[in-house]
Parts: sequence; C-alpha cells; structure tokens
Amino acid sequence: MSITIKSAEDIEGMRLACRLASEVLDYIAPHIKPGITTKEIDRLGAECMAQQGTISATVGYQPPGYPPYPASLCTSVNHVVCHGIPNDKPLKKGDIVNVDVTVITKDGWYGDNSRMYLIGECSIAAKRLSALTFEAMWHGIVQVKPGAHLGDIGHAIQKFAEGHGFSIVREFCGHGIGQKFHEEPQVLHYGRPGSLDELQPGMVFTIEPMINAGRREVKEFGNDGWTIVTKDHSLSAQWEHTVLVTQTGYEVMTLSAGSPPLPAFVTATAT
Repeated sequence: MSITIKSAEDIEGMRLACRLASEVLDYIAPHIKPGITTKEIDRLGAECMAQQGTISATVGYQPPGYPPYPASLCTSVNHVVCHGIPNDKPLKKGDIVNVDVTVITKDGWYGDNSRMYLIGECSIAAKRLSALTFEAMWHGIVQVKPGAHLGDIGHAIQKFAEGHGFSIVREFCGHGIGQKFHEEPQVLHYGRPGSLDELQPGMVFTIEPMINAGRREVKEFGNDGWTIVTKDHSLSAQWEHTVLVTQTGYEVMTLSAGSPPLPAFVTATAT
C-alpha cells in the first residue's frame, strides 16, 4: 500500500476531524478526578461526540484476529500500555490514565489523539514519566519536515526517552490517517536517522509513543483480546497527536483550547 498525499480540500477535512477529537479530550478533562470510573469517562466522551455530530472510530472496530472493540474511548490506567477497555473500577488518587479518542466526521475524516491525566496528587515518578513522554512525543514532532525521514522521528523519541532511563514499546506505532483509521505509513517510535520513508508535504500521520518506566516488554492482559500491559508491571505513559507535513515543516492538527502548553523547546508556530 502506498502513502496517501492529502489535497488542500482533504487537509481542511482533517483539520476539522482532528480539532473535534481534541475537543473530546477537553470535554472530559474537568471530570477526571478520584472516584470517576473509566466507563463514566467513556460515557462522557460518547456524549461529546453526539453533540459534535461525530462518531467514535473504536466502537465495533475489529481488525483481523481481534474481537470487536466495545467502547468509544480507550482508557489505559497505570501499567496498562494501550487499548484499555473502560470499566466500573473507580480511579483513585495517584493513578495515571491515558485516554485515546478517535472520531469520524460526517464527511468521513478521522481525527486521532490521546492525553495523559493525573488523578489527584501522583508520585514524582508518575509525574516525571507523563511529562517526559509528552516531551518525547514533541521531540519526534519537531523532526517533521519535507525531506526528513520517518527514522528521524523514531530516533529522536528513542534517544530522548532512553536518555532519561525509560524504554520504548516497540509492538505498537503511529500510523497514517485520513478517510481510514489506519493508513500507511507505520510511524515507529525508535530507529535510525535517515531511514525509512522520506516525508512529503500532504502526508498526515500520528505520533504516539508508548513509554515505560521499566523494561519495554509488554503482554496481553486477561482475555478481552485488547488490553496490553507492561510485563514487569511498571507504569506506562502515552501521548498522541496527528501531524501534517507542510511545505516547510509541520502542523499539529489535534490542538484545541484545552491542549497542554507546548514544551519550552518547541516553537509555537512551526509551519
């Protein structure tokens, strides 16, 4: 499969989808506190999508070898790396949770992003993992420009994360996105500079590193067919943005009023 280059009209459709996906995370943010369940977070996300006129890309999503995903969001708590299914267990002080949302607009465009949320006062280690995973994502994002390579993104993320004593999950990666949930290319969060596909204006893909406080190995948990956890039970964090390659650099498409401030090393307007 080849990489789809988006037209100017396509990009406008993607901008809307991505902004709406980010606004779902804005909508749920005030409610994420000790005592809320991830199932209630999922209900709030679905409520926001209904108000927007979008639908969830994950409800009923069934790639080969998987059961249908049963919820509107993915909610991955503590040592859950990704694809955590919302449940009735209340979140407690000190937990960390990643909420991953992908919406589909009425015109068929997908927007995909995720954020970390800290529940009450968290440990220094948990706060550090979340903050440095956010920075690692941005170290990858700032590599994006025409003529750069996918390997430059992965290398920047890997160098930063491993330099702080963390490990990169290798079983899952970012992906192209458009009028399909998952398109080419695969965007690895580790790698060699100058390797893999060369970036061209009009490419749109996610950058979404999963970073563990301990070892990088992961495993399936339980029998739901989806939940992935760290093998050593260490904490895991993830942040995700959808990014457009512009003529001169990049545009982060999944930004909204509630998005966290950019790291100090990132120029606010890199287009």
